[in-house]
Amino acid sequence: METMTIAVLLIEDNPDDATLIRRYLNASRKIEYRVIHFDTMAQGLENLKSIPFDVILLDLSLPDGPVGIKTFETVHAQASDIPIIVLTGHDDDDLAVEAVHKGAQDYLVKDLVTGPALGRAIRYAIERKKLLGQIEYSKKEIKQLRGFLPICASCKKIRDDNGYWTQVEVYISDHSDTEFSHGICPDCARKLYPELLTGNDEQK
Repeated sequence: METMTIAVLLIEDNPDDATLIRRYLNASRKIEYRVIHFDTMAQGLENLKSIPFDVILLDLSLPDGPVGIKTFETVHAQASDIPIIVLTGHDDDDLAVEAVHKGAQDYLVKDLVTGPALGRAIRYAIERKKLLGQIEYSKKEIKQLRGFLPICASCKKIRDDNGYWTQVEVYISDHSDTEFSHGICPDCARKLYPELLTGNDEQK
């Protein structure tokens, strides 16, 4: 079975904490964690431009970071598509919770974290981020079929955003994954092919 690889960006200025996190992740037998560590926010943000990461572990108290929640907001603004787990000390619980409310996938108290808990938090953060992305995509798809649609009172064509008139099924196909199979309803059948229905009635 092929080993899963997860690329981790660790932004942590405490060398002891960084070493412990590496040790926890290196102990995993099922997943290979490629940890790239920087001790300043500037270095982390710079490398986000050229290295693809699956998850970010972010200390909220960095020497070159802004005060408080601004640390998370700054990183999140440049990596909104990457799940972020904030790392905090005991005194930063309220700050960590605020970060979660603003988009962080999770937070871990450094003194309480264990190897299994860290690995589980990373996996869950990645899956939650994927799920949220799918939900946002679905909401956008649904939104495309909402609102005011100009429709011809005679031929029932729909006017699209560019002002062109197109068949209803063409418009819906372009704005969704819907596929059509054509048939004819009983009312239209009676109007268009009365002789066929009359023949059937006589046979009965």
